[in-house]
Amino acid sequence: MGILSCAAVFTDHMVLQRGKNINVWGIAYDNTEITVSLNGKTAKGITKNHKWQVSLPKMEAGGPYEMTVSGGGEMISFKDVMIGEVWLAGGQSNMELELHSSLNGEEVIKNIKDVNVRFYYTKKNAYIDEYFYADERNGGWAAASPETTWAWSAVGYYFAKKLSEDLGVTVGIIGCNWGGTSASAWMSRKMLETDADTKTYVDEYDKAMEGKTFEQYCEELEDYQNWYNEWQPKIDEFYSKNPTGEWGDALAFAGPCRYPEPLGPKSPFRACGVYETMLKRVCPYTLAGFLYYQGESDDHKPDMYYKLLKMLIEQWRGDWNDDTLPFMLVQLPMHINRGEPDYKHWCKIREAQMRVHQTVKNTGIAVILDCGEYGNIHPVNKQPVGERLELQALYHVYGKISADEAYGAIYKSCEYTGDGVLLSFEHSADGFEMRSAKDIGFEIAGADKKYYPASARLMGDKILVSSHEVSEPKYVRYNWTNYGEVTVFSKNGIPLAPFRTDRNDD
Repeated sequence: MGILSCAAVFTDHMVLQRGKNINVWGIAYDNTEITVSLNGKTAKGITKNHKWQVSLPKMEAGGPYEMTVSGGGEMISFKDVMIGEVWLAGGQSNMELELHSSLNGEEVIKNIKDVNVRFYYTKKNAYIDEYFYADERNGGWAAASPETTWAWSAVGYYFAKKLSEDLGVTVGIIGCNWGGTSASAWMSRKMLETDADTKTYVDEYDKAMEGKTFEQYCEELEDYQNWYNEWQPKIDEFYSKNPTGEWGDALAFAGPCRYPEPLGPKSPFRACGVYETMLKRVCPYTLAGFLYYQGESDDHKPDMYYKLLKMLIEQWRGDWNDDTLPFMLVQLPMHINRGEPDYKHWCKIREAQMRVHQTVKNTGIAVILDCGEYGNIHPVNKQPVGERLELQALYHVYGKISADEAYGAIYKSCEYTGDGVLLSFEHSADGFEMRSAKDIGFEIAGADKKYYPASARLMGDKILVSSHEVSEPKYVRYNWTNYGEVTVFSKNGIPLAPFRTDRNDD
């Protein structure tokens, strides 16, 4: 009996990327000649160290096709294969949030019909053992239907549905995300260790395991899991009785929170962990690009997030051997826990995300400031998130729309006037609209950096900001808060991106 197989991501119903060479890989006995055939095209390769990889030539969108892989007297076939657009949806819980849990999700699922979208969910396993490989083989691609889409990424689904409609091709999404993960969990140790700041994530893991055996770690993990199994139902009970209750009251009811679980070899939250157990399992599947919604779990180190995110993009592009592979970011929405002080750390994460977009080539950014919910770190309105990502892809990748259609206004520069500070923006040619009776969110400060609420007057494609409290203004910021009302929108319905006029203004 032979051992010929393909990587687990190759299954019936898969979508393969059009217009690029298609990577196919797997394992077989050494020196076996492997032949892969699809749509009249063939690629051949030789197995070395039990691994093989071939690249099929570029093809146009179409299907369904059958793909065959043969070698050493064995053959594997995959049916109902489509060629279209493939995007990887990465990040943490807000990318992971399932369609049925999103706003009107169950109704959307019930009415899915003729939606040309397919989905592959990378198996969520944090540790590679004998169970890992068996579970990986239990997954597979699925076409959209009321029976299949329940647990799909809501953001990924809405992105793919709109993109499929606009391009007229099948769109496949590879879900590769895990709630609560830092960006450091999706990178290699080698990459993190190239910088003293990002190396702290690795150092924290090493310190947690210092002098500890694997068996001791497993005992700690079991103790944590036993605690969690008792504690979480109490938290659920509290919020079922007190939907608007504050976190402090919930802890008083359920007891102290021990989250996260102990750092160790089985933790999905460890530096470099799911990079090895998830991302590398689907690399280098040929892609159109990446979608990325993450940052919440790095808010304790917001000042280094800019370099951390840049490094992640470099890591992923390097792994896919394409330094220009498109990377579409989601900027974090408004959020604060009930009863929590405004630490203003999410502001810095949002600023870092925008800065990465403005300094790293082939990146887009979906501004979703208005899609947050007070007291809920998992806001359910995911359709605008997916569709704003799709606008970014339509502009940056497919050239189907203009920049002003894809973006809302983004701060560009300021001019000091006798009346205050006149702000200029990119993508503001059509002007603004104020969705509030009050011009909330703008603040102004003098050289002392003491901020006061400011009035904002819309002046065509510019905004004049002023305050009687500040006679000689020097700094302006907008929605520099973890959570607040979103008031200013571009005429296309996308909110003005949060900003401060001086990044060094801390």
